[in-house]
Amino acid sequence: MNATLDTGASVPRDWLRPLRYLLRTPLLLVHVLIAIPLALAVFNPLARRLSVGGERLDYWMTRWWSGALVRRFGFRIRRIGEPLSGATLFVANHVSWMDIELMHSQRMMCFVAKAEIERWPLVGWLATRAGTIYHQRGSVHSLGVVMQRMTARLGEGMSAGVFPEGSTGAGDNVRTFHARIFQVAADARVPVQPVALCYGKSGKMDLRVPFGARESFFANFVRVLGGPSMDAEVHFLEPLALNDEGRRQIAETARARVAAALGYS
Repeated sequence: MNATLDTGASVPRDWLRPLRYLLRTPLLLVHVLIAIPLALAVFNPLARRLSVGGERLDYWMTRWWSGALVRRFGFRIRRIGEPLSGATLFVANHVSWMDIELMHSQRMMCFVAKAEIERWPLVGWLATRAGTIYHQRGSVHSLGVVMQRMTARLGEGMSAGVFPEGSTGAGDNVRTFHARIFQVAADARVPVQPVALCYGKSGKMDLRVPFGARESFFANFVRVLGGPSMDAEVHFLEPLALNDEGRRQIAETARARVAAALGYS
């Protein structure tokens, strides 16, 4: 799977962009407007006792709402492989602000995300109510607190999702997976499942989706909303167990599997 990027002076003007805004913006607004009453209805202790198809109502609603949000931006969601059931640490490459919603569309899990996301409109609001744990990048104390909370939630049977690269990248490679975060899987005695995320067509990453240099969340949000339709793929890869291998080896193996799934070295 290779990355593609159509930029530069030779790129023709996208005459369909205004039409996409015209079609998608009303659908997005309707989707946002129904979020508040739905959240009030399902994110409460009583709703946790209700289920849909054997899944907790609030979990099911989070998956439905997240999947619908991704589709409002013109993406067709494709899942390859199956997520593990039970408490699992899911580790994925980090491409876009949409990664949390894309993964939530397939499997309910609490996420570890940078603290800035909590202030992002719409995404931060939903992420907080879905149990996201926020980390202040560069703070050793914050990371320690995050790991304690993750271990506790995994021990309670909840799954967790992390982006071991630490931040979003350009999408043209998979950067180093920081090993320390993998310790929570060992402490909670749960498996690790690598996840490869790809936005594009024909299995190729489209580099127009990730953040551009110094691009703000709002600018990226608007740009992607008017972009061409493409696939949003979630590859659930072969799980790993922290047995004899240390967390550094597990981190390297997880990164290698994600990179291989995306066609990177």
